[in-house]
Amino acid sequence: MRFVSAEEAVAEVSSGQRVYVHAGCATPHALIDALVRRYEELHGVEIVHMHTEGPALYAEPEMAGSFRHNALFIGPNVREAVKEGRADYTPVFLSEIPALFEERGPLPLDIAFLHVTPPDDEGNCSLGVSVDCALSAAYHAKLVVAQVNPRMPRTYGHVLPASVIDLAVEADTPLPEGRPLEHSAEGMAIGRHVAGLIEDGATLQMGIGAIPAGVLASLGGHRDLGVHTEMFNEGLLPLIESGVVTGAQKSIHPGVVVTAFATGTERLYRFVDRNPGIEFRPVDYTNNVDVIAANTRMVAINSALSVDLTGQVVADSIGPRFYSGIGGQVDFIRGAARSKGGVPIIALPSTARGGTISRICPELAAGSGVVTTRGDVHWVVTEYGARNLHGRTIRERATMLIEIAHPQFRAVLEEEAGRLGYLGRR
Repeated sequence: MRFVSAEEAVAEVSSGQRVYVHAGCATPHALIDALVRRYEELHGVEIVHMHTEGPALYAEPEMAGSFRHNALFIGPNVREAVKEGRADYTPVFLSEIPALFEERGPLPLDIAFLHVTPPDDEGNCSLGVSVDCALSAAYHAKLVVAQVNPRMPRTYGHVLPASVIDLAVEADTPLPEGRPLEHSAEGMAIGRHVAGLIEDGATLQMGIGAIPAGVLASLGGHRDLGVHTEMFNEGLLPLIESGVVTGAQKSIHPGVVVTAFATGTERLYRFVDRNPGIEFRPVDYTNNVDVIAANTRMVAINSALSVDLTGQVVADSIGPRFYSGIGGQVDFIRGAARSKGGVPIIALPSTARGGTISRICPELAAGSGVVTTRGDVHWVVTEYGARNLHGRTIRERATMLIEIAHPQFRAVLEEEAGRLGYLGRR
């Protein structure tokens, strides 16, 4: 590992190369800013990553031609660029992303931009709050450039030998912070329904947003919950600190929270720093269906943009417009379905656009992509209740989903279900 300036490090990037950027709250902005300053002399550089925190300057309109972003998960900072065709989207299961970067994979890397801790006494760095697919990028990129930051939390579950890093740039800067916890009346109502499906001793997976916040706020009366998830969010801290989450009954990694990345504020960063009770592992482990299924009573809580009356789940697009990504939804829905006592859940508000559109719909909007198939779906939860579609006929599914749709849309949904032949002869 040789220390250089940010300008010297990014001088290694040439036109036409593919550059991986460390994601989430580990986004290495010192390297990104230095690279973007070279935009006039570069052409056709592909920037690839999962969602990042903070601005994505390389995806701005004036950067077209110099950089083209390839989103493995579409975050808010690149959504407009994808919509306008200035950036690309690669739909992929989260568990499969690390293999994309292998030498014979579809996305071999020329350069990896990482954000790490300084080396410890044994010569190892930590990828801190975002291991996800960064470990694969580190081992498969032809050149590894790291932003070395003493403020990056040192986390357990992985190591990155400093010898893997070719060039290092010192940057003593605060980490980007994730979105604050969202709370809403809908999210709290959904959270209470979901909490009613969770047994003491269960192991949880969930993401971020109003629904996970509502679920976490509703679990104060539970005992000995565990966590095995791709995303660790700040809402878990009160449950860990109060003793609700202990991991005591986890069938694998007992007593330990297993995650791939964390999003939150400085409070979260202090909590995970040198904390042996939190292990950060790559997504090809956290999201491996066999590993997920090995957790007994695995509860997977995932969101959706819409669900049709047969149980098809749309989660990455609004019609033909790509909005987010496949992420880990299918990994965890299938893993929880195979878990002994597992509970796979799709949770969503009943309406969108200020209550003017039903998210429970007779047919998917034209161009919508199915993320979770009707064969994979089990529990669907809205603020109006929870229904288990697994093993149910189309007629039964349509009836059950109408029951948990917003009341103002139930009559038209029943009419449309009849028109489509879902309710049988009446």
